[in-house]
Amino acid sequence: MIPALRRDFNQRFTQDKYARFLAQLDAACGTHVKFRICETPCFFPRPLVETMQRAGADLIHQLVDNPAYLDAARQQIPAGFNAPNETRRPLFLQVDFGIVRDDQGNLAPRLVEIQAFPSLYAYQPVLEETYINAYDLAPNLLTPRYDALFRRAILGDHAPENVILLEIDPQNQKTLPDFLLTEKLCGIRTADIRDLRRRGNKLYFHDTPVERIYNRAIADELIRRDVHAEFRFDDDIEVEWAGHPNWFFLISKFSIPFLKHETVPESHFLHQIPEIPPDLDNWVLKPLYSFAGLGVKVGPAREDIDAIPEAERAHYLLQRRMRFEPLIETPFGPTQAEVRVMYIWLDTLECVTPEPVSLIVRMGRGRMMGVDHNRDLEWVGASAGLVGESLVT
Repeated sequence: MIPALRRDFNQRFTQDKYARFLAQLDAACGTHVKFRICETPCFFPRPLVETMQRAGADLIHQLVDNPAYLDAARQQIPAGFNAPNETRRPLFLQVDFGIVRDDQGNLAPRLVEIQAFPSLYAYQPVLEETYINAYDLAPNLLTPRYDALFRRAILGDHAPENVILLEIDPQNQKTLPDFLLTEKLCGIRTADIRDLRRRGNKLYFHDTPVERIYNRAIADELIRRDVHAEFRFDDDIEVEWAGHPNWFFLISKFSIPFLKHETVPESHFLHQIPEIPPDLDNWVLKPLYSFAGLGVKVGPAREDIDAIPEAERAHYLLQRRMRFEPLIETPFGPTQAEVRVMYIWLDTLECVTPEPVSLIVRMGRGRMMGVDHNRDLEWVGASAGLVGESLVT
């Protein structure tokens, strides 16, 4: 998207450099990164990035500042997951945008998803720096590090030994590199939810009191895998949350039909559509609370919709399909990019709006952008957004 940087990168690229990049990334993470990492970073012009950052903040405020919406969303929290002591705002937020051509032919962001749940906050700066170092790119393309802000968000006022990152079977999650980097950056430990012990209204990990939890355990995975722990999220336990778990439900795909913004595509709850559109190839069917694209159908068949029981249709979204613009020139042709803007929003008086801290990019040429949907292709997968000053093309 910044032509000079793109041409220079493509001309200097070699498979040996890519292999060196992957080796440096594994070394920096302390483990092998199992998901596919794209051969190239993306070079985004600053005006486009700032447009996405502002749009994401506007969308977040529409939801957080709307008590009627939050009351409706709170009804979606399943039994066992409505945790007490809900915070007044989410700590971690992600807003995903696809880049399209608008009616005037200009590049413009369009909302794909919005989620108040942590993403790869410790990993993404390391990925950016590894691209820069391995390919000898200009350091001024890096977004500023936010280590102090992230540590403050994770630790709060607690000692690191009393703070844990909570997951299901963390050693076998693809996001393990982020967990290890979070441990290193914040001095905390990662715990399997099944290894916590409850004594009265307190939790312990290896006999150490747990006072604050950075939760990375996904509710639908806990339900799907029938995970049994010694506590439930709705128990009255004496613990703080670094990212209160209720916000996973309060800001999610359920939010999209409530949003009014130029970046938001037409979206409907499946049970509220009086007649299924005849042009289903122009729509996307999404379960509300899945993660990593699980269950999403791009251009669903009528049979896909008919197979959903009426009682479950309130848990699905039908969203008008966006045609991502193939922006990134690669040796395999133009490639699409989906951009995640990551925010941290401390619950302090001076933090009146969420702070954008980093970008995650998914590159793809398949029907969906997730790395699992582009695994047999080259110059696709997880990438980083490097920000330059040149104008967009």
